[in-house]
Amino acid sequence: MSAEPRQRNPIPTTDAIISGPDGRIVLILRRNEPLGWALPGGFVDWGEELGAACRREAKEETGLDVELVTQFFTYSDPRRDPRKHTISTVYACRVRAGTLQAGDDAQDARWCAESDIPWKDLCFDHAEILRDYFRWAKTGQRRKL
Repeated sequence: MSAEPRQRNPIPTTDAIISGPDGRIVLILRRNEPLGWALPGGFVDWGEELGAACRREAKEETGLDVELVTQFFTYSDPRRDPRKHTISTVYACRVRAGTLQAGDDAQDARWCAESDIPWKDLCFDHAEILRDYFRWAKTGQRRKL
């Protein structure tokens, strides 16, 4: 009798593009590997809806309560996270309440204008996500499937 192959599935994650009224967005400086700047986000918990996971992760890492504006896009390149194969559903969000402060696995959190983003120090595929986001914010054009 042969052993069944171990099933391996990608892991669902979510990321929040939190924008302010002045067009700046929130980035966090990660406390854990991979180190660098990133969008607030993380793994979806068992039994948790994607939007709820996005709001939870945003609150844990930034101290901000966010409103989901739109489900922006889902990024699934198997190479997007060097640790494992993840699929991230990204939401465009706006602040409902709170004061920006780093929390959970973020060692810093700050508002950044597009011109202030540390593009070379972004983790994962967040540079690609942010390029897509700023194009959409300026033109209304979404990433093509």
